[in-house]
Amino acid sequence: MAGDSHLEPLEVLYEADGLAAADLPPELTRLYGGPLGFDEPRLFANFVSTIDGVVAIPSIPKSNAVIAAGSKGDHFVMGLLRAFADVVLIGSGTLRSSPEGTWLPEKVFPPAAAAFAGLRHARDRPEKPEVAVLTGRGSIDPAHPLLESGALVLTSERGAARLGGELPPASAIVSLGEDTSIDPHAVVSALHERGHRLILSEAGPHTFGDLLGAGVVDELFLTVSPLLAGNAGQDSRFRLVEAEDLNPLARARTLSIRRHEEHVFLRYELDRGA
Repeated sequence: MAGDSHLEPLEVLYEADGLAAADLPPELTRLYGGPLGFDEPRLFANFVSTIDGVVAIPSIPKSNAVIAAGSKGDHFVMGLLRAFADVVLIGSGTLRSSPEGTWLPEKVFPPAAAAFAGLRHARDRPEKPEVAVLTGRGSIDPAHPLLESGALVLTSERGAARLGGELPPASAIVSLGEDTSIDPHAVVSALHERGHRLILSEAGPHTFGDLLGAGVVDELFLTVSPLLAGNAGQDSRFRLVEAEDLNPLARARTLSIRRHEEHVFLRYELDRGA
């Protein structure tokens, strides 16, 4: 695989027994440090955070990239998860903060483009995952390049009315009811109805909080970056889970721990019953 010499394989520190394992291309198995797979259906989220749990800093443009601290390992894992996904779910804030975002596997880690394509082909998946944008009020820019190339917009009746006739022909709108606070169960059901069995959430911490509170998240991939962000006051930092009081507390089981340079890669299974 051209260019893979720039990335040393992730070091496996722990792996739970009995995990699902897909038939990965050899290059991906080597770089990930072993197999990876998912039971289906599955909704899994991916985040990178500082040591003190910050995932976004509103005052810093593209703060998630700053928090990732240039980790090639993080880019690779993000690309690998996108390559597995049938659909990548993002929120309107994520769309807004990434004016040139495509959410394609090869864009985030180009050296593995051929291997990512090979994985999708071996799993009999389309060439690229669909991208679904969740926006209760329809507050997105119809001129965003993602919408020009084609995406699914999940919104309310109010949002659909606002966007009606504005979206490029390549994109489609699905209305999920009157309430602008869309039920996460309705989101998951709509994606399942389109045949999407593996849902990757790259939405921000507010949407993740909603999904987690509704008990629809099965797994969390969390990259811990060797940075500390501190706290400059209210709304100066967003942590992994925002706008959701998890009571009782959500519990997770560790599935794997990996390391690449100074970054740690954690995979958790979440207890949806809690």
